[in-house]
Amino acid sequence: MPAPLLRVGRAWGRAGLAGLGRAAGHQRRRSSSSSSTFDVAVVGGGIVGLASARELILRHPSLTFSVLEKEKELACHQSGHNSGVIHSGIYYTPGSLKAKLCVQGAALCYEYCDRKGIPYNQCGKLIVAVEQEEIPRLKALYERGLLNNVRDLKLISAKEIQAKEPFCRGVMALDSPHTGIVNYRQVALSYAEDFQEVGGTVLTDFEVTDMEMAKESPSESEEGMKYPVVVRNSKGEEIRCQHIVTCAGLYSDRLSEISGCSGEPRIVPFRGDYLVLKPEKCYMVKGNIYPVPDPRFPFLGVHFTPRMDGSVWLGPNAVLAFKREGYKLYDFSATDFVDAIAYSGLWKLVFRNVSYGMSEMYRACFLSAQVKQLQKFIPEVTVSDVLRGPAGVRAQALDRDGNLVDDFVFDGGAGDIGSRVLHVRNAPSPAATSSLAIAKMIANEVERRFDL
Repeated sequence: MPAPLLRVGRAWGRAGLAGLGRAAGHQRRRSSSSSSTFDVAVVGGGIVGLASARELILRHPSLTFSVLEKEKELACHQSGHNSGVIHSGIYYTPGSLKAKLCVQGAALCYEYCDRKGIPYNQCGKLIVAVEQEEIPRLKALYERGLLNNVRDLKLISAKEIQAKEPFCRGVMALDSPHTGIVNYRQVALSYAEDFQEVGGTVLTDFEVTDMEMAKESPSESEEGMKYPVVVRNSKGEEIRCQHIVTCAGLYSDRLSEISGCSGEPRIVPFRGDYLVLKPEKCYMVKGNIYPVPDPRFPFLGVHFTPRMDGSVWLGPNAVLAFKREGYKLYDFSATDFVDAIAYSGLWKLVFRNVSYGMSEMYRACFLSAQVKQLQKFIPEVTVSDVLRGPAGVRAQALDRDGNLVDDFVFDGGAGDIGSRVLHVRNAPSPAATSSLAIAKMIANEVERRFDL
């Protein structure tokens, strides 16, 4: 069988490594620019914020832009704690924004990586039915993928499954050959480098805690109130701007409230714990192996994900995190915990999914329970073959009725501040795959709202 397609873009080599080094260096310190006034400030240095800032400055090179990031480095949270999969757009409702942006975004992602010399592996994905009753759902997924214009999808038999994944067992699978993997933090840092190379300013270690309209002109300013919005950080430092775009992921609801806009939908953090195959067992997995989604449950379920470093991640589960950036089992924030459990939408979600939630918590505690789920696909995997691995935290937007908000939410408000802010309240998975396509949509919305 042919090896999976590992592409290393044309520019990769010394130039690519140097570019990554420059981006990593820039994001550890503040830009050398002394300016503290900007036409547009983008709050959030994750992959969506950086892609959006990049798109805006490329469209409007005569304007000044900044990215404000609370951490000392960029892309530290969801952008650096994800599975790294370049999704093809199979799962989403035909005609929906998610479906269109994922298909467009995947194509743009591959094109960008080729142009910038960022390595990726187009290793493909099998969505595997392990029981006969899953076949109708698998076939429906195939039809959905075709309607979404996902390329080269096909249903394959049990024998064909083993030809592609010798250790995988299933009765039928959906083969998506254009699904791939990439290091999304590397992609995000490349966006940051693009942004800075054309004059954008990145301010790290700048945690936004306040936004208000200026009461007077900056001292010695000849431009009067051209920059009427004051944005302050936790240290009391400030910048001034005309407009704000927030792409704050896990803190998108709180930033909205800071600006006087709505606190809905609420962000509830869910931690996903991964296992990893021991290095000597990674030969058992060639590409991505996924389950057939069960519409009764809110999350996808465990899957097998190869990584660019050669490792294989298994999982994740989905349990309530007790801290918005709580990547460890015992991470706890009283503020975040109370904020989550006081929200009626969370309790409505929990009551509708009690058995599922208990099962997820059980698997989080007991390794053997999670391995049992994996053995449905690769029976040879044993507890001795796996180790506990990393975790990610999903910024799940919930409405007050306990429904997972499954599409993009843009928000602003009335009044002086609200009319100058665009909040990207929910950029749901697959936001990393779709980042360049999402950025175009956000830039369009910024131009429409702020008349750039």
